[in-house]
Amino acid sequence: MVSTGIFLLAFAVASSALENGLMRTPPMGWMAWERFRCNVDCENDPKNCISEGLFMDMADRLAEDGWMELGYDHVMIDDCWTSMQRDKDGRLQADPHRFPGGIAKLAHYVHQRRLKLGIYADFGTHTCGGYPGTTLDKIETDAQTFANWKVDYLKFDGCYSSAKEQEKGYPAMSKALNATGRRIGYSCSWPAYQGGLPPNINYTFLGEICNLWRNYDDIEDSWKSVLSIVDWFFGNQDQLQPMAGPGHWNDPDMLIIGNFGLSPDQSRSQMALWAIMAAPLIMSNDLRTLTSEARDILQNKAIIAINQDVLGIQGRRLLQEKSRIEVYWRPLARSTSALVFFSRRSDMPYRYQTSLARFNYPAGLYDVYDVFTGTWMTLPSHDTPFTVSINPSGVVMWYVAPATLQEATGEAGRYPNVRHKYRISSLKHHQPEGERHFFL
Repeated sequence: MVSTGIFLLAFAVASSALENGLMRTPPMGWMAWERFRCNVDCENDPKNCISEGLFMDMADRLAEDGWMELGYDHVMIDDCWTSMQRDKDGRLQADPHRFPGGIAKLAHYVHQRRLKLGIYADFGTHTCGGYPGTTLDKIETDAQTFANWKVDYLKFDGCYSSAKEQEKGYPAMSKALNATGRRIGYSCSWPAYQGGLPPNINYTFLGEICNLWRNYDDIEDSWKSVLSIVDWFFGNQDQLQPMAGPGHWNDPDMLIIGNFGLSPDQSRSQMALWAIMAAPLIMSNDLRTLTSEARDILQNKAIIAINQDVLGIQGRRLLQEKSRIEVYWRPLARSTSALVFFSRRSDMPYRYQTSLARFNYPAGLYDVYDVFTGTWMTLPSHDTPFTVSINPSGVVMWYVAPATLQEATGEAGRYPNVRHKYRISSLKHHQPEGERHFFL
């Protein structure tokens, strides 16, 4: 259990340590770990080993296949990238055979494509994969090394360190990153090593020092793993949901869509539920061989817009029905919202009848957009009954806008308003000058 005294001391010392202004919406991108793990056999598996070639390939795919324009702008190295020894000056160094150009060269390659480079380190004697770790006396050195390489994001793991050591190490790295003068996004694995919940974790403090944090177990390439994560996050939503927001996010781990363990319906479910959670959308798959079906799910503009909503409010589970249908809700900007109807059934599609009134929507006319079918419907009243057909382990996801939004704006309210540098238009609507919207 975390010592309250030590936590308060750390808070007093480092409460203003993270001043990077980054990740006002959940980060998006690609990470190596779940798909490629610690494969370092470049002699026999050169296309899939942890090497500069792999990350250059993924940077090319993000830049050339439409990912970057949608917000997937991070290329993230995970474990097993370093040499087995630090250099003569005590600095981390990339494996010279697998990264012959070094990390600085890779960062330049990524930046040329208008992307950002993320890197991995571990607070402990060794990384989880057995490579050199970052002990307390190496934190400032490693932070400056990453800044010198022009890295944009750090995932800081916690293998081979104790709870007491982590109380010092994670705030110290936050302060060290800030001191470099380079804005580096900071992902902390600290909560996952301490049970993920108060009182072991002070999330108010964590939000002061980290941009995002892993709370729970690593995801595996299986539906069972996805369900375990969903159950834990929504089972503890009263404690976790208030802690998320612009600049500081709960991280349920990577999107495994496009790998081997999920059906198409399960893939849509992961995407929808991660969007409801305001989770980072960090893929771990092989972008070179992705099926068109997986790509369509991951590049769904409406779901991305919901995920990236400027309010940054994490959604909640509203209902668990005896029929094994669950309902999830997330409030969005401009008095709009997202609803997910999720089936835990394993037998057949289920016809679920309900109304918006049951979810405490106020009286009024509503426009509803089904984000997977691309179809609109209008509900004449909040208490108008409707039926959705949900596949086993699948979802129906709606974007819901009050029709009064049309009267106020003349824009029918048919899109989530998101902070996003890229503008995606539709044939149906005119985009007001100066506004930044994803149109559905």
